[in-house]
Amino acid sequence: MVNGSECSIVIRTTHKEIDVPYSDETLREAVSFLQEEAPIEGDGICRGILKYNGITGCVVTPLTIDTTPLLLLLAMGACGNPIFISETKNLFKYQLNLVPMENTQHFDVIQDRKNESLVFEYCCCHGFELRIMRNETIKLKLDIESFYRTKSYPHLENIINRENNERFNGDCVTYKINGKEYKNIYGITLVSKKKGGTKTEIWIKRALKEGFEIPTSIEELIITAQLLRDKYEYRHFGTFRITIKRLVLIGDETEVNACDAVIAPLRFYVSGGVTTEVFTSGKEYIA
Repeated sequence: MVNGSECSIVIRTTHKEIDVPYSDETLREAVSFLQEEAPIEGDGICRGILKYNGITGCVVTPLTIDTTPLLLLLAMGACGNPIFISETKNLFKYQLNLVPMENTQHFDVIQDRKNESLVFEYCCCHGFELRIMRNETIKLKLDIESFYRTKSYPHLENIINRENNERFNGDCVTYKINGKEYKNIYGITLVSKKKGGTKTEIWIKRALKEGFEIPTSIEELIITAQLLRDKYEYRHFGTFRITIKRLVLIGDETEVNACDAVIAPLRFYVSGGVTTEVFTSGKEYIA
């Protein structure tokens, strides 16, 4: 039994270590079995050898103002270097241009379950899922794999501060389709698989009989999430924006056998590009 409130997940890159809010994780050793069939003449016993294939599993975490730039960078991959903009204020501003790429930056995951601490080295993200829903924090799932064996790690208590900063919420997200803002979108799920080439789909959940009907072919969808506080400068701090090009409708997954308000999902294939801009501040390296 694992108590989530007692657990900690730390992401470590070449430049920094950062605690991510714990939601769920299934990291484990990937084990296969090499089986040798019993001979026709013999004792009739099948034999086999355990083969350790590294690490597999996923990490699910809410996005906060501090963790969002790094987590989205590891999920997608940077296209170009961060941009430094000189201002009169004592504030450094970075803009990460991200696209889902098959080969992204490697990182380590440190798992602390109080009774044991493990480190999974040289991990990579071979897929991700971004979930945005009203009345919920925005969550990101990283599908992780590594070809290195698990190692024990010294206890993390009082070494890395737990992440308790502001979280992005689905209530503070706007959606623009072909330049028009849609108020009837309840949430989206963006899924990208990156093994053998990148394939991206998006599920758009809209409330029926409210607002404009979503078109079956979308040239551009812009998703903007921000923290609505006066201390954040728009588009420079506390904001990330996802731009998705050329969405083609695959199917309408609406469940009509419902007596309550229907939240109807539409499933789209992304035939164009996906880019993400993340705006943050600070002097340290992002990755």
